[in-house]
Amino acid sequence: MSARLTDLEATVAAERAERLDWRDKAVIPEWYGRSPAEIAADALPIDRLSTPLLTLDRAAKNRNVAAMAEWCARKGVALAPHGKTTMCPNLWRDQLAAGAWAITVANEPQLRVARGAGVPRVLLANLLLRPEGLRWLAGELQADPGFEFMCWVDSTEAVGIMDAALSSEELDRPVPVLVEIGHPQARTGARTLEDALAVADAVASAPTLALAGVAGYEGSVTHDVDPRAVGQVDAFLSRMAELHDRLLGKYEVPEPVLTAGGSAFFDRVASVFTGPIGPRDEGGTRLVVRSGAYVVHDDGYYRTATPQRRDSGPVFTPALHVWSRVISLPEPGRAYLDAGKRDFPFDEGLPEVQLLRRSDAAGPIVTALEGHEIIGSNDQHAHVRVPDGSPLRVGDVVRLGISHPCTAFDKWSLIPVVNDASADAPVVVDVIRTHF
Repeated sequence: MSARLTDLEATVAAERAERLDWRDKAVIPEWYGRSPAEIAADALPIDRLSTPLLTLDRAAKNRNVAAMAEWCARKGVALAPHGKTTMCPNLWRDQLAAGAWAITVANEPQLRVARGAGVPRVLLANLLLRPEGLRWLAGELQADPGFEFMCWVDSTEAVGIMDAALSSEELDRPVPVLVEIGHPQARTGARTLEDALAVADAVASAPTLALAGVAGYEGSVTHDVDPRAVGQVDAFLSRMAELHDRLLGKYEVPEPVLTAGGSAFFDRVASVFTGPIGPRDEGGTRLVVRSGAYVVHDDGYYRTATPQRRDSGPVFTPALHVWSRVISLPEPGRAYLDAGKRDFPFDEGLPEVQLLRRSDAAGPIVTALEGHEIIGSNDQHAHVRVPDGSPLRVGDVVRLGISHPCTAFDKWSLIPVVNDASADAPVVVDVIRTHF
């Protein structure tokens, strides 16, 4: 393990030694007073756990982390995955150990978590404008010369706020900032090249800040993935590259950063940014993609949107599942499960019904479920349309594939990790904590 990950590794070790109790909904009574490390050693069968439950498939997660690392190395881009997807130091450690350059967060509270957990290099893919937060950041940078930080700016007003707050603090190095390019009616970011250049000039005039690169998020351009949408994304990325090329020679850091890339179009980021790049070849630029959902993928939106569907990205495997119990079959054609909006994501589509597990004296019975569909959900219930001849019985446990992992992790403060969610007898091999 790299020496730069020592603090993060210590955080992971401390969380694995923490005694668990009733405060986390995934913790069953027999785990009270025990640590994740002790629980992992028991290799408890998943059938012993309560429902509803979110689990992480370790085998799938490991494949995803390795596949993304290999792809980035082959394409010549660095990876700063969105830590906001998981807010999990254990998974951040895995990503950084596999070669990720940094961890990206989305707001000041997430920055404090990443800093407290010991992440050595953090990108804040947003603006940091609270004066007290900026002064706290200055103290962190001053106290630890090894801590590296970057954030976005998109207006001269934002530059002024940052400079005013930081000027009141002792700071022996300026804070690197990236000029953010945006898209009309879609989140933050300078709307024109002229506006972005004015922001860059303001940064260069601010003694507390250092002009360090260009940033953007191409996912705000479109939610579609058809050829027309890909063309719109490429045009946006080309605008970013044009701004970066205009700023070459003005940067105030040895290695400027050009960064974009959610989980749907990171292949286009690599293609556009490493295409016929002219002076960028000689500028020492670090090209950075920021995909975060890849670490667990999904059985919904990202399954349809990931670059692997365009044969231009690594192959990922869904690693998150929700396990839910059939609690009622009150009428033909309808079943009700004990998981709902409090337990699984629903903003990018409802979960997919995949298989049932039934306890039997001779061992677990596992059956694939075809033609079963979740058609609605409440806080604690899922409504399932059931085909004729369905094998479901009251008391069966059903495995669900989720859509959009970003809104799955935030519902679970503690997540059991299983060796293989598709095995006949999955067992718990770890328990990891999130910090939302």
